[in-house]
Amino acid sequence: MNLTPTKTTRPRGFADYEPQAKAMDLIRNAQQVLHENAEYLPLTLRQIFYRLVVKGQIEKTEKGYKNLCEKMNRARRAKMISMNDIRDDGFSGELWTGYNDVTDCMDTLRWTAENLQLDLQNWQEVRLVVWCEAGGMVPQLEAVTKQYSIPVVSSGGFDSVTAKHDMAVKLSKGPHHILHIGDFDPSGVHIASSLDEDLTAFAGGGIGFSRIAVTEEQGDTYSLPTAPPKKTDNRSFSGKATIQAEALPPETLAQILDDAIRSHIDTNALRNAKAEQADARLELVERLFPSEI
Repeated sequence: MNLTPTKTTRPRGFADYEPQAKAMDLIRNAQQVLHENAEYLPLTLRQIFYRLVVKGQIEKTEKGYKNLCEKMNRARRAKMISMNDIRDDGFSGELWTGYNDVTDCMDTLRWTAENLQLDLQNWQEVRLVVWCEAGGMVPQLEAVTKQYSIPVVSSGGFDSVTAKHDMAVKLSKGPHHILHIGDFDPSGVHIASSLDEDLTAFAGGGIGFSRIAVTEEQGDTYSLPTAPPKKTDNRSFSGKATIQAEALPPETLAQILDDAIRSHIDTNALRNAKAEQADARLELVERLFPSEI
């Protein structure tokens, strides 16, 4: 049996690309979106798509999105757009297997000591967790939550009963509050409500829940692109139109999240926690590297 894979005519690896004028315009527009949101990179293709829709530079259709995906694929292979600027989900893996030598290990220990991260939520009466429907947005959300030691979790779409039960067991060990980010559509609304109800039931109470984005009001406030509910989705839905969470500009979502966090925490306790963290970093460096002090 011949197991040699059949070669295709599609470009593989890095490949030259000479786009026609219309495609080049789309690529330049995408480059501008990435430049404008440099602080929040990498973006998902959906986020780029919605920024272009808002600007009137692409049709809000599945055909328009597929065209963008195709052009971004070719542009990245041609090094017109950095591979690191766009987040793709689906693969996970790590090639690291150990330190190069003792010096490499000591350098890592030094960096770890200088950047020691205490659990700043230990100073709070209620612990927060951010739960996001779209896994591709997790890194951007973590950029906001890291300074508060707040975890961001996502299982994508409807969460399995196992995932919700296991998380409820962990959350039942103390008062917690979930800040939820998801789509405003029949599925998104029901994902949030079922998550709220299951976590509370499995944990036996003690879990608060707030849906902070995306809402119908935010759609109006920020003039977000909308679409009619899918005819195939029979779940009850009171909204006039659907809105995707990734339609929110990254900086707007970051501000919404930060505002929600600050409305739930004791800022004085956070200040004290960060002071103790700074002291702990100095102490750890002194313990590990006394000869250098």
